[in-house]
Amino acid sequence: MARSAPRRGASIPARMRAVTFHGPGDIRYGTIPVPRPGPGEVLVRVEVALTCATDVKTFRRGHPVMIQEIPTVFGHEFAGAVAALGKGVEGFALGQRVVAANSVPCFACEACRGGRENLCDRLLFLNGAFAEYVRIPAALAAVNLLPLPDDLPAREAAFLEPLACALHALDRAGVRAEDTVAILGTGPLGLLLLQAARLRGARCIAAGRGTLRLSRAYASGAEVVVDVGASPDPVAAIRERTAGGLGPDIVIEAVGRPEAWEQAAAIVRKGGTVLFFGGCAPGTEIRLDTRRLHYEELTLLGVFHHTTAHVRQALHLLAGRRLALESLISHEMSLKDLEAALTAMERREALKVAIIP
Repeated sequence: MARSAPRRGASIPARMRAVTFHGPGDIRYGTIPVPRPGPGEVLVRVEVALTCATDVKTFRRGHPVMIQEIPTVFGHEFAGAVAALGKGVEGFALGQRVVAANSVPCFACEACRGGRENLCDRLLFLNGAFAEYVRIPAALAAVNLLPLPDDLPAREAAFLEPLACALHALDRAGVRAEDTVAILGTGPLGLLLLQAARLRGARCIAAGRGTLRLSRAYASGAEVVVDVGASPDPVAAIRERTAGGLGPDIVIEAVGRPEAWEQAAAIVRKGGTVLFFGGCAPGTEIRLDTRRLHYEELTLLGVFHHTTAHVRQALHLLAGRRLALESLISHEMSLKDLEAALTAMERREALKVAIIP
């Protein structure tokens, strides 16, 4: 499709530094053409991009939804400034600081009409943050590209998408003040879920492994931290730290491994809720105690992604500066070091890494 000339501010180079995905285990740092925004599109200069567990999974095995053609630039948590505007774009100015969610629903399919935008049949995903510039598609720019408050640092603004996912998860689980919530997994999203649950007044138990991650769990507000690597029976170790040893009201699994899903269902109290937040590998199966499910009326819930409402709630929380987000960023690296950053995350040697193009 022919693209109209964008409205420009400062001179935009013809090529940019970027990391492209060529297949599982194959990412390459180099230069590629700077994308030009077409009608309704916005070109954003990336100030910071954050790594996440999905990036690690994508690096190692690809992604059936977010990576549909190769080679492609990947990465989806970022904040920056408007560099160019396609024809017809209103409401944004050159140089304006912005943040974008990584998707937009169609608002027309059955799921969207039923109020479940996160399950949209035509959910449009955005990739391309591990580069100097990223082009925001027109549909996304019209809905989920948002201006930033002047005093919100880009490193914190880039948490918009994972925080929106965390807020959606807490709503789905029905987390309320005074609930005892156990969060399995002390990676960046587990810690973000922990901080958001604490803001709701929940009593939180964090379970994970690794000195770095466990120490950040305390800093994120956990009242109890359980080192599952040092416990012969993690299920008992968590249950015994709850009132009467009955188990938590809500268990949120944020590891993405089948054994953790099974443990979550074993940990929760009678009549409690289990939320499966971490995505397991395709084809994974788990075994559950049907007696407990039936006679103890357990509620088991899946959760996926976020909604436009949660994106806006996330920005409101970010603007209020009530989350300890810097504690979730353990390293800062350049684009050329992205593979090292993802490897460090995989080895539990890093939490989130701030990539500075």
